[in-house]
Amino acid sequence: MEIDHSFMAIALREAKKGVGLTSPNPPVGAVIVSPNGTILGKGWHHGAGQPHAEREAITAAGGPAACADATLYVTLEPCSTHGRTPPCVDAVIEARFARVVWAMDDPNPAHAGRAASLLTERGLQVTRGVLEEEARRLLAPWQKFITTGRPWVIAKAGLSLDGKLTRPRGEGQWITNELARTDAQRLRRQADAILIGAETLRKDNPALTLRPPRPGKQQPWRVVLSKSGRLPARAQLFTDEHRDRTLVMGGESFPEILQILASQGVVTLLIEGGGTILAQVFAQGLVDEAVFYVAPLLCGTGRPVIDAGYFAGGSVRLASVRWKALGDTVRLTGLVEKPAS
Repeated sequence: MEIDHSFMAIALREAKKGVGLTSPNPPVGAVIVSPNGTILGKGWHHGAGQPHAEREAITAAGGPAACADATLYVTLEPCSTHGRTPPCVDAVIEARFARVVWAMDDPNPAHAGRAASLLTERGLQVTRGVLEEEARRLLAPWQKFITTGRPWVIAKAGLSLDGKLTRPRGEGQWITNELARTDAQRLRRQADAILIGAETLRKDNPALTLRPPRPGKQQPWRVVLSKSGRLPARAQLFTDEHRDRTLVMGGESFPEILQILASQGVVTLLIEGGGTILAQVFAQGLVDEAVFYVAPLLCGTGRPVIDAGYFAGGSVRLASVRWKALGDTVRLTGLVEKPAS
């Protein structure tokens, strides 16, 4: 079991390379190990329509013939239906593996549990649930997307100690330091869409781009919520090279917006909106993860991170909270506790 954990940890590291690149598919990693414990090949899924992690690893190992009697470690149950690519179980059977080990059963009803039956019928040994908790954390956004038809929602904000999004007039634009702003780009590289409100667009004229661009990743959708539709035509979102990746929405409810974005292949949505939008999505229980960058400032005046006029229903508590110092700014990350169903 310890050996299985070691190789699955390597497969999980491979899978993390694909976070933010594979939507609407999951990020998956795979490792092929010979009977004597030598790694023959590793692979990860690079994007929808491209070979899955299992096939990438088989190719890296030298092809199906090189994998006979080896063990395949993969972070998600191999797919068993034909989508943009052929079923991975076919490749696994063709390679004549002796054993297949995966971390997490596929939550997709079209695949769930089928691989185990198909492989054991062909005489392959199957082990399931190795480092399952780690795999579930990695695949939480995709699991929500595939089972609910809604994206994983991350609420992000940079704020002062007294909960302000903006500094007093004349003090400059930025609340957080450069380290924190660079770290926030990591969230954009993972997201398929970034959402703001009309007021944020009017006051800040943000670009919402990836800086620097991430190889292999398309510019995330830039979503602006505006009920009136009266927005500055010269804003960067409507005039820059990525203007075709800008959507204006506003007549729909937030749950409807999430479903529409999911239909466009959005697995992870990053909300960078102001206090009104953040208040509404938190109050409606639509946020899955919060990332707040807290700066050592007391601003007194300025826009609040949560607009009290749109927030009702009691406190929102975060679980699995983590802290990281980024110079003089602290990043707080946590999962939103959901009420028991």
